[in-house]
Amino acid sequence: MKITRLGWTAYAIAAAVLVLDQLSKLWILGFLGREQGASVPLLGPLHLTMVHNYGMSFGLLKNSDWGRWLLIGFSVVVVIALAIWARKATKLLPALGIGMIIGGAIGNNLIDRVQYGYVVDFIDVSRLYFPWVFNVADSGISIGVALLLLDSFLSEESKLSHQTE
Repeated sequence: MKITRLGWTAYAIAAAVLVLDQLSKLWILGFLGREQGASVPLLGPLHLTMVHNYGMSFGLLKNSDWGRWLLIGFSVVVVIALAIWARKATKLLPALGIGMIIGGAIGNNLIDRVQYGYVVDFIDVSRLYFPWVFNVADSGISIGVALLLLDSFLSEESKLSHQTE
């Protein structure tokens, strides 16, 4: 099957998110080292804090080595499915969203978990927004999901407006 132009866009976005994620992690590991909890204030409530994230959301599966490999395997399946979906992309928002999710999933759940055994988290806004520490890949995944939801909402709105005309 031929890859659409927006499919290539999704792959380019995935590569950009992945590169930014991995470069930021290399930088933070050089800056803070690998010591869990090492932290420096950056700007206002923003801190850089080294967190070794062994689990997934809300700390699930953090205490088992099999959980690490389960998350890696699940991520491989998700990345493959999204890469196939991206090939057929015909709308910009889904292409951007899929690309961001692919890049984030590869950065967090494949490279980090295989290389370090945990995800490197370091963007700490817990003093202002919410009590989690995250990274560029997490941001890519979250923004990507938001773009997919926005596209779904806009598509439904469009369908509803055509039905009432």
